[in-house]
Amino acid sequence: MEKTPEDIKKLEERISELKQREEILRKDRPESEFSKASKKGLRIGVEMLSGVLVGAGIGYMLDNMLTTKPWLLILFMFLGGGAGILNVYRFAKTEEQKFKE
Repeated sequence: MEKTPEDIKKLEERISELKQREEILRKDRPESEFSKASKKGLRIGVEMLSGVLVGAGIGYMLDNMLTTKPWLLILFMFLGGGAGILNVYRFAKTEEQKFKE
């Protein structure tokens, strides 16, 4: 087994000390309200956008396969938007229940 140079040992000790300090500092600081709100807002935006994009993608592929352009694209885009709204509604309900508890 090779011996590690003294510099590497000191560096590893320093890294472990800094990791311990970081854990201590993170425990004492609760998450800010701005951080919580921005996480929720980002999730809602992603849910809405992803629903529409997935629906449009499926509609586009089906339109190319079945040569029904642009009807299935339009239909699935609306269905994707509805799915996105449903996901946001479910998320809002769970957040409401967390708030009541």
